[in-house]
Amino acid sequence: MVTNTYGRWAPRLATLLLWALVGATAVYWGLKLSASPAGTAPAAAAPEPVVTDTQALARLLGASPVLAAAEAAPSAASRFVLMGVLAGTASGGGAALIAVDGKPAKPYRVGANVEPGLVLQSLGKGAARLGASMDGATTLALEMPRKRP
Repeated sequence: MVTNTYGRWAPRLATLLLWALVGATAVYWGLKLSASPAGTAPAAAAPEPVVTDTQALARLLGASPVLAAAEAAPSAASRFVLMGVLAGTASGGGAALIAVDGKPAKPYRVGANVEPGLVLQSLGKGAARLGASMDGATTLALEMPRKRP
């Protein structure tokens, strides 16, 4: 016959310890998951902006330096041609016929926007002055083309 040397209490005690361990684990994880965070997370630093070298990128894509220089924006003086002036001598008003980028000339009154950022400031005999605003400094002075005899 087989006799139990540990008695009846050993399996019961082992079962009790095992369930106590399971209960303690459940309480630990329950408190851990339901607790509010101890502090706020540090703010992430914004990444540095990427600076692109357009000349190097153009060379990489096969553009030649001669073509890149030729495609540069023309100067403001070469974009505008003064075709005619009707200046008021006493009033300071009047209008000017200005051709922009080789297009047909359009009439512009003093104070009108010729292009975004350029206003017809004043007129003189065969001349027109353009600037960023009416009261600002003159950015561009246009003259009538000289007639050849």
